[in-house]
Amino acid sequence: MENEPLIDEPLKRELSALYRAEGRHYHNVAHIEAMLALAADYRASLHDPEAVVAAIWFHDAVYDSRAKDNEARSAALAKKKLAGRADAQRLGRITAMIIATATHELPHFDDENALRDAALFLDMDLAILGAAPDAFDAYEQAVRREYGWVEEPMWRAGRSAVLKSFLARPQIFHTEEFRQQFEPQARQSMMRSIEALKA
Repeated sequence: MENEPLIDEPLKRELSALYRAEGRHYHNVAHIEAMLALAADYRASLHDPEAVVAAIWFHDAVYDSRAKDNEARSAALAKKKLAGRADAQRLGRITAMIIATATHELPHFDDENALRDAALFLDMDLAILGAAPDAFDAYEQAVRREYGWVEEPMWRAGRSAVLKSFLARPQIFHTEEFRQQFEPQARQSMMRSIEALKA
């Protein structure tokens, strides 16, 4: 069971269709592919790589920029679609990882291995923050398009608040590897973005 792929080809096609929906400028197939590439890079560090891959595939499956419960609904979809493919404990870990993307705080796992997997998963989701400046700017523009319905003053205030809340954390990334690779650049880009939002 542990080595069977949780996400088979038919499920990939079904989920890909959700990620290709209109209005997804950042939370789309490209974002999933970028995270899957990171999961492949870090595969040796993951205790249950298939569970992490499943969490990646499902974490933004439900995405409506006007809604506040996307993560919970994505987790519910994962629970429904993966029933019978994973035992209750494993399914619990997957859904907890998905729900954690709402706050980007680590889920309360007692198991060190599960905690490490969740930390790497959450860091993969935020790796874009530490990308090269042009990639970061493209990301910011794509997210702005997803929130096209929000008026500019509201957007500037809201986006600044989100970026400031990440900057206020002692560390943006949970793992040493991601901190070393992405943290300094992420802080620089986010400060630059906050300045631009003020302008």
